[in-house]
Amino acid sequence: MSTAVRRPPKEAGAVARKPATMGQALNRALRDAMAEDPEVHVFGEDVGTLGGVFRVTDGLAERFGPDRCGDTPLAEAGILGTAVGMAMYGLRPVVEMQFDAFAFPGFEQLVSHVSRMRNRTRGGLPMPVTVRIPYGGGIGGVEHHSDSSEAYYMATPGIHVVTPATVADAYGLLRAAIASDDPVVFLEPKRLYWTKADWNPEEPERVPGIGEAVVRRPGTSATLLTYGPSVQVCLEAAEAAREEPEGWDLEVVDLRSLVPFDEETAAASVRRTGRAVIVHESPGFAGPGAEIAARITERCFHHLEAPVLRVAGFDIPYPPPMLERHHLPGVDRILDAVARLQWESRWTEGPANGPGTRHPDGGVR
Repeated sequence: MSTAVRRPPKEAGAVARKPATMGQALNRALRDAMAEDPEVHVFGEDVGTLGGVFRVTDGLAERFGPDRCGDTPLAEAGILGTAVGMAMYGLRPVVEMQFDAFAFPGFEQLVSHVSRMRNRTRGGLPMPVTVRIPYGGGIGGVEHHSDSSEAYYMATPGIHVVTPATVADAYGLLRAAIASDDPVVFLEPKRLYWTKADWNPEEPERVPGIGEAVVRRPGTSATLLTYGPSVQVCLEAAEAAREEPEGWDLEVVDLRSLVPFDEETAAASVRRTGRAVIVHESPGFAGPGAEIAARITERCFHHLEAPVLRVAGFDIPYPPPMLERHHLPGVDRILDAVARLQWESRWTEGPANGPGTRHPDGGVR
């Protein structure tokens, strides 16, 4: 399992923690990785001279030169195909797909070669390719600029899929992705690029590595399983839940890594609370929540007080900007799902909630 790389602490006079954005943390992660390893190369559409659409690669071309950070033609399949060849010759390419749905033309290279090369060569050829993809809604983007396509990557064996929700994770997970000998799809929530947190770029905090989830807020009433752009929404829902008449105390688990999936942390949380809601922007049908719900049900069936529920984007192409607030999971939809969980748990009668007890309408649970 990959682990985040930590820079050695500086001596007296080290820079104090100060507000930094997620975009700045990602930029620093790229800069530090390039400075420490000359084999790391960054390239993609407009990442050189412009510094990327979201300025995540700002200043890298000036610091390391166009051979280490350069622009490419508008050809995503060519970008990923080039990355495969570079990795085969010992380099560590970090490529940017400018927007989520722009990555689809390169999907064939990802499925046919990036994900399979290490297995195809029986481990003889590592494939240290990091594919950075800005994804998700919440920025008022038009078609092809707000997709949540993580389900496609999760269903592709041979690649890791990670997504940060905090400034510290943006740095730590990207460093871990670049250091990995396996290919990593690194999903960057666009709406979080400008979020801030106190962070010291000269001595970044150590964070859990790829494949490890984190409990962002402990609770007892139900577990919210989420990741990326939906983590903050779930934390807001958990705060709002305290003000409900029932005074729900919600636990929020940030999955961080979709592949590999930290089943132990997720299942342990659900066993404690007995109820689970999975929250993500991706469409619900055959989305990430379906796989997560299946695994939670298999591991926690005898601990569940109600069925596992999902709050997701609707099963439609991403809507126009004026309608996205209705499409994206919000606090009200999450609290509605939690209320359904509580109602479901009242199906049973008597002192025990065991199998065979009856629902008030006569049905057997």
